[in-house]
Amino acid sequence: MSITRFTDRVVLITGGGSGLGRATAVRLASEGARLVLVDIAETGLKASVEAIYDVAPDAEVLTVTADVSQEADVENYVAQTLQRFGRIDGFFNNAGIEGRQNLTEAFTAAEFDRVVSINLRGAFLGLEKVLRVMREQGSGMVVNTASVGGIRGVGNQSGYAAAKHGLVGLTRNSGVEYGRYGIRINAIAPGAIWTPMVEDSMRQLDAENPRAAAEQFIQPNPAKRYGEAPEIASVVAFLLSDDASYVNAQVLAIDGGQSAAY
Repeated sequence: MSITRFTDRVVLITGGGSGLGRATAVRLASEGARLVLVDIAETGLKASVEAIYDVAPDAEVLTVTADVSQEADVENYVAQTLQRFGRIDGFFNNAGIEGRQNLTEAFTAAEFDRVVSINLRGAFLGLEKVLRVMREQGSGMVVNTASVGGIRGVGNQSGYAAAKHGLVGLTRNSGVEYGRYGIRINAIAPGAIWTPMVEDSMRQLDAENPRAAAEQFIQPNPAKRYGEAPEIASVVAFLLSDDASYVNAQVLAIDGGQSAAY
């Protein structure tokens, strides 16, 4: 029997045009969700819609092109969601970038501001607008995409680490605030997951052979492999579902055990 935990539920996903956002959209559509996908890349959104229809031909999908660091764009994607569906049951607050890798002294303030504006300011703006809607509804589930870089140091990623650590704090603080309103707010902290963002990161280490750099990078991991986007999507689906009804203000590492290793 197929699982249909999200029948008639409206789930909003930022960063829905690739990687974890696309994989989660496909997973939720297979369980009956009505979806709103937000991304700065229109071509990525189109590809995600095609992937959704491959598994759920009758899925209801709204796409919105937006820069999550711009307040007007955030207000617009929330307004379009409400205009189309009238409510927001789940929010996968996922959009983010890694930025260029460099020592802190060479990272540059401009790059720091760029990464933080998307990964932390963008996530905050999404929470600010969506939580108002959910509080008025009296229900809702949020999953923020943090990172193992938000719970430990990884090196050469000052902006990313600062933003993701900030998002961990924002998750815990907001979860404590909104539990009384029937809203749960959690975060995932993915480790080495093979997505376009991670592939680009490996190209910074070895432009000619990013896969070789990737294999070297993964050796300390107890699982000795990269995770795959659908593995993350299954955890996000759990956290957004009623199966996680008493899980709130938590940050769940999904990294093959690497962050637990000495």
